[in-house]
Amino acid sequence: MKCIALLGSTGSIGVNVLEVVRQFPERYRIVAMAAGTNVSLLAQQVREFRPKLISVIDEQRAQELTLLVPHEFRARIVFGVEGNKAVASFPAAVMTVTAVVGAAGLLPTLAAIEAGKDIGLANKETLVMAGRIVMAAVREKGVRLLPIDSEHSAIFQALEAGRKKDLKKIILTASGGPFRGMKVDQLLRVTREQALKHPNWSMGQKISIDSATLMNKGLEVIEARWLFDVAAEAIEVVVHPQSIVHSLVEYQDGSVLAQLGIPDMRIPIAYALSYPERLPLQLQSLQLSQCASLEFQEPDYHCFPALRLAFTALRRGGVAPAVLNGANEVAVAAFLQSRISFSQIAETVARTMDIIEQGSDACLEDILRADAAARKAADALIMNGL
Repeated sequence: MKCIALLGSTGSIGVNVLEVVRQFPERYRIVAMAAGTNVSLLAQQVREFRPKLISVIDEQRAQELTLLVPHEFRARIVFGVEGNKAVASFPAAVMTVTAVVGAAGLLPTLAAIEAGKDIGLANKETLVMAGRIVMAAVREKGVRLLPIDSEHSAIFQALEAGRKKDLKKIILTASGGPFRGMKVDQLLRVTREQALKHPNWSMGQKISIDSATLMNKGLEVIEARWLFDVAAEAIEVVVHPQSIVHSLVEYQDGSVLAQLGIPDMRIPIAYALSYPERLPLQLQSLQLSQCASLEFQEPDYHCFPALRLAFTALRRGGVAPAVLNGANEVAVAAFLQSRISFSQIAETVARTMDIIEQGSDACLEDILRADAAARKAADALIMNGL
């Protein structure tokens, strides 16, 4: 029985993690869980999975949750950053799955690593902001960090077929989002509702908007740099609208290995939970004969500048990726609130990156300071009409 601490239980990834746990109750148990503001769904999860510790985003939600769960769970409720860190490092857990959205995943993930937990990582911002620090901690503590993002899981699996020293490059696939093929003038008029309609995946609002701007792929580029210890020059992005080939690796002899599958997050989740085993998920099989075609295209960096900004931040180094991420989180929230247009998301990020001074990516204080400064600067730009 593997005991799991789950951060982000009410989000799209967290719900799928619980689906896998529900399917294999003899193998997995949720001993601690954390969520944000969806206390009604969290209360249902608490009643079903009966965790020993529960965390929510703030004291108000903690009070709301106490009214929705049986009396026995009320003393187990904590909140805030410290609450999330307590869940992440819960003593009975052997693995912590980080499925929260955004920078909020960084400190709990570090706490889990410090406590000696293996990590199932679905929070790319952890490595975007502090990849050097996180991977050093993973090595120091001797824990495993297993990717849950479908693209990074695909790369992880493809790399098992060869030797790391023979690797030539990593190829990340991107669906292209709902606006693939649109021109700049068309993107000026897209709506919030259109941006939230991803063609292939069912996801939360933040990642759906990031996928529409291609910032999600940019964040995955930075994550891949740290997760697989490769330079920016060894990472390529291609648009693959069908989302069947989840990513590829090329070796120095010219061989290219890919991982294919239906677009269902339970596959990479289950592999991270069960590694190196594979679970009988009883999902629909991929029918290649029914795939009319598998297309691959170059990304349009002009129409979708967020991807270019991510490569720029990665090459710039230091705290630039943390600035990129912090500004993007503010800009996406503003777009969802109809305060800025779709095209102004990347503009906000670019202008913020020009404002914030550099710092060291080996210093957590520098990273957190840059994140806070980026959020403040981005918010000021938006308030002033860019």
